[in-house]
Amino acid sequence: MNKIKRFLANAGKKLFTTARAKVWWLIILILAITVLAGFLDYPKYYDQGVNWLKKTTGIALPEFYKLPFRLGLDLQGGTHLIYEADTSAIPEKDRNDALEGVRDVIERRVNAFGVAEPVVQTTKAGDSYRVIVELAGVKDVSQAIKMIGETPLLEFKEQAAAPITELTAEQKKEMNDYNAAAKKTANEVLKKARARGADFVALAKEYSADEATKNVGGDLGFITKNGAYADLYDDAAKLKVGGVSGLIETDADINIIKLVATEDSKEVKANHLLVCWQGAQSCTGTLTKEEARKKIDELKAQATKENFVDLVKENSTEPGASESGGDLGWFGKGMMVKPFEDATFAMKVGEISDVIETQFGYHLIYKTDERAVKEYRVSRILIDKKTKEEILPPAEEWAYTGLTGKQLTKAQVQFDPNTNSPEVGLEFNDEGKKLFGEITERNVGKPVAIFLDGEAISVPRVNEAIKEGKAVISGNFTIPEAKLLAQRLNAGALPVPINLVSQETIGAALGQESVTKSLMAGLIGFLAVVVFMILYYRLPGLLSALALVFYAVLVLALFKLIPVTLTLAGIAGFVLSVGMAVDANVLIFERLKEELRWGKPLGSAIDEAFRRAWPSIRDGNLTTLISCLVLFWFSTSMIKGFALTLSVGVILSMLSALFITKSFLRLISPWFQNKSTWLFGVKSKNK
Repeated sequence: MNKIKRFLANAGKKLFTTARAKVWWLIILILAITVLAGFLDYPKYYDQGVNWLKKTTGIALPEFYKLPFRLGLDLQGGTHLIYEADTSAIPEKDRNDALEGVRDVIERRVNAFGVAEPVVQTTKAGDSYRVIVELAGVKDVSQAIKMIGETPLLEFKEQAAAPITELTAEQKKEMNDYNAAAKKTANEVLKKARARGADFVALAKEYSADEATKNVGGDLGFITKNGAYADLYDDAAKLKVGGVSGLIETDADINIIKLVATEDSKEVKANHLLVCWQGAQSCTGTLTKEEARKKIDELKAQATKENFVDLVKENSTEPGASESGGDLGWFGKGMMVKPFEDATFAMKVGEISDVIETQFGYHLIYKTDERAVKEYRVSRILIDKKTKEEILPPAEEWAYTGLTGKQLTKAQVQFDPNTNSPEVGLEFNDEGKKLFGEITERNVGKPVAIFLDGEAISVPRVNEAIKEGKAVISGNFTIPEAKLLAQRLNAGALPVPINLVSQETIGAALGQESVTKSLMAGLIGFLAVVVFMILYYRLPGLLSALALVFYAVLVLALFKLIPVTLTLAGIAGFVLSVGMAVDANVLIFERLKEELRWGKPLGSAIDEAFRRAWPSIRDGNLTTLISCLVLFWFSTSMIKGFALTLSVGVILSMLSALFITKSFLRLISPWFQNKSTWLFGVKSKNK
């Protein structure tokens, strides 16, 4: 029994404590980690094996954990949005900083929703400040717009100074001189327009200030008494076809018109009832399209001439319908959307229509009157005048103070100690604290307005200067509303308003092509490196190729686990890191060849080669990591992806060279201890 115990003890020592055993255990650990990483990279192969095992033996194993690669916009498609920042209320010297603040807020906002590596860039084109947002994987444009638009705009404003209402003597002279010159020009143009054989179209193209019509010779189309150009209707009615009017002067401009044609037409008068559904144009309701249809059908069954207006006031979703009763007044053709217009003009007076569908929702129309009208086709030359309102600055009730959500550090729900109603407490950074102190100090006894998304939601009166840098928003909130507002403010408040000017959904077709080409390029490059390493370094080259396979599998698994968003730039970083892993092996193998040439045993030569190569590998990779850190810290999102994938690859390449390649060489060293050094890339010496 004692002999058996001693045998097992000695066997255990040999199995776990000898240098050779440690190498074997390290190899087993590397293989196990690589297999698990491979299953994480491509779980379908594991799952296929599990399914085969279940069909063959009935043994059921769980499927492998599935974690997808995160792909950037250039690889998987997504949403491209362009916003224009309204910086009109911001001093010019602060506009660039405000735009950078918008970029930072949008980045924080979309990051909170887990969007893969959003690209948010700012640019200036002329006087326009723009923000470009690219969201990978977000194919629903409305979702993307909501994601960004939900961020509230927080502003603190003080009462504006009394507006200037009178022009200075110099401004009056400037206005009068300008208008006198405009009238002189108008008289000259009128003289030309009334001359025999005059070309009114050419004159309009040359002189008219109406950019919308000058290129078509000033053609306004047919005008009606209640239409867009109603102020010209009576003057047109006095002309014969081909006639040119005198100067038609208003405070803002001077018109010269020519009557081109007349036409008998009609106008109608009607009331309408609108029931919109969620997703219809301008609809703020919550009904589905099916629910809206059901409701409009029920109202149609109830509607009569006597109760129609009451039904509109009680049920219509049109803004203001509860007051107007849906009265549209008189209108002619071309003033309403086509389905609505066609139905109204086809009806008889006193009729109620069937249900009409437009982009705004479902309508019921009650036609109350119609009349014959004369329409006049008119061309116009417009000469601009300058008005007092154009020269004076617009009157504003509230003035910009510079204190916005940009200076906000924290928003939290709290309760008014007197009424116990929920409110939102705000805390500012040092800049905001100073600004708020100055604002409250100069407005003691006056109101200061808190604006959210352009609307004044709280206008407290300042009793004393507040130096602590804290404020409160109270606005009859419910607790959920206060929580939501605090959450939105903490996610980031926009320093300036932004308006969406362009939206585009980018498909993944280009991305798939890019992925395929990138993978093919990477595979060709990898095979070329493997062939070179084997031909030049022989057996160590073969082992390094195997180590590179393990390295690639481990890196891809890490990309999933971190997770790293893969873009074309990120893939370039990964490919570059593979090259650096090869570079580390080259340094080691060159040192190994030197040691073998000096006649050292293979085992000692391997250890010495790694010892001598390590400083060069360490220093080279450390400088690369420092470069990656600088790129990651100061660059845009796309370059950050390159820096991150390269840094992950560099760290793993060092581990691959020091552990995987070294373990493989140690494993085979006893087998080739007394063999020819040719297998290790060293020419045998002639005896």
